[in-house]
Amino acid sequence: MRILGIDPGLRLTGFGVIDVQGRDLRYVASGVIRIAPGALPPRLKTIHEGISEVVAQYRPALAVAEIVFVNVNPQSTLLLGQARGAAITTLVAHGLAVHEYTALQVKQAVVGHGRAAKSQVQAMVQRLLGLPGLPSTDAADALACAICHAHAATMTGAAGATGMRGGRLR
Repeated sequence: MRILGIDPGLRLTGFGVIDVQGRDLRYVASGVIRIAPGALPPRLKTIHEGISEVVAQYRPALAVAEIVFVNVNPQSTLLLGQARGAAITTLVAHGLAVHEYTALQVKQAVVGHGRAAKSQVQAMVQRLLGLPGLPSTDAADALACAICHAHAATMTGAAGATGMRGGRLR
């Protein structure tokens, strides 16, 4: 099963693609979609086009997106939510099922505790996928989303795992 992880953002949207066979994880690709500053609509279009290219190139079976957390600044949260909406709409338009996890759930699944630093996520993603170097923080977050779902699917025995609640799969 090929999983595409997405870490939505309005400056950088991270993506990570892994193949999963049983408990084995294999790195396929990762990177970022760079979004130029400016008006919101063209930025959302860049996210749409970038994710469309990734889907066309790597043909994932399903996708995973990180759920937006509420920032101190509500305007930033709203803008990030729009970036996430553009990403999810693009994935669904390409016929992909989209699974969602909070950052806390992703960190718990990948690092072992939900309050892990970004550097810890990067290091564990590198280790779990046998990468020669650290991925960028945005790519690492996207790969971590994909790994989180792979772990959830392995533990439930199905690709349709719905996520975790309180550190436990539901």
